[in-house]
Amino acid sequence: MDFMTAVRTCLSKYVDFSGRARRSEYWYFALFNFLVGIVTSILDAILGTGYDDSTGGLFNTLGALALLLPSLAVGVRRLHDTGRSGWWILLGLIPLIGWIILIVWFCTDSKPDNQWGPNPKHAGAAGGYPPPPPAAPYGSGQYGG
Repeated sequence: MDFMTAVRTCLSKYVDFSGRARRSEYWYFALFNFLVGIVTSILDAILGTGYDDSTGGLFNTLGALALLLPSLAVGVRRLHDTGRSGWWILLGLIPLIGWIILIVWFCTDSKPDNQWGPNPKHAGAAGGYPPPPPAAPYGSGQYGG
């Protein structure tokens, strides 16, 4: 799954806590969250909407709130993909140790079909993602070659 497909999928499943999410979907959405945080911090700095020097600002807060539910939803779906209940996301409330455990689980490979649905790695399975489009041959003019 590519970056844009992952972001579109996570935003279209805004509060969908059922089903499964591949590693790439989770980590691309985490990258998207990070990039949104940087952009909103820059906006706060330029427009002077920061609360103070050590915390975020108005745009950063609004961006974080807008992405909170889809971030939780993709985290729960990722835990489902590893064969765990979504309630394990609450481990993140435990400082340091909880986050380390969750990161390890988010990095583990998908499990076979389970109670939360078929393995999304298999494109032919219901709910799976389509294979990526074929790459354009070199010299086709698409990338200036």
